[in-house]
Amino acid sequence: MLKKILIGTAAVILILLAFRYCEFKKDGDGTTFEESAMIQEQIKNVGKLVVTEGHYSEVITYKNKENYLGNYLSFEKKALVIVNAEATVSYDLRQVQYDIDEANKTITITNIPKEEIKISPDIKFYDIQESTFNEFTGDDYNKINAQVKASMRKKIEKSSLKTNAQNRLISELSKILILTNSMGWKLQYNGEQVNDKNIEVLL
Repeated sequence: MLKKILIGTAAVILILLAFRYCEFKKDGDGTTFEESAMIQEQIKNVGKLVVTEGHYSEVITYKNKENYLGNYLSFEKKALVIVNAEATVSYDLRQVQYDIDEANKTITITNIPKEEIKISPDIKFYDIQESTFNEFTGDDYNKINAQVKASMRKKIEKSSLKTNAQNRLISELSKILILTNSMGWKLQYNGEQVNDKNIEVLL
């Protein structure tokens, strides 16, 4: 009789332990799922257009010469060009792509969009000199516009505008890093784990 009672008690204890284990396992998986959902929500919140603006000015002298009769006769046109341009460097973080590995608690960013540089020049012409045989045409204005944008792009590359835009990019993406770290998750990009010391790898 005592043996049956002991066997029955042991069976009940085993059932209870098995039930508690399953309940614990379920709660653990649920927590991971909740963390994953929170991280995805943070990435969604980060997903916006980050824009940094700058203003640039430049003075250009445009010249063009048309030669006739084997270069014996030529007609030149020229103008003083004053440019005021608004430039923006932007990142569309809505294009950030990522993979989630819940089993290993790892977020892998697979794509960060490249910066988009937009230049909107306001071009004014002064001291225009031309001749009947070499007048200003739409082609000249297109060339000047292209020249202005190329010059402005070089200035942007050397200025703080692009650096400031990159700093804003890092600031937004660091929000994902902070959240993943606080939950014990890892953030990876280009096969490298991202942390506070090497966060510039995201650029």
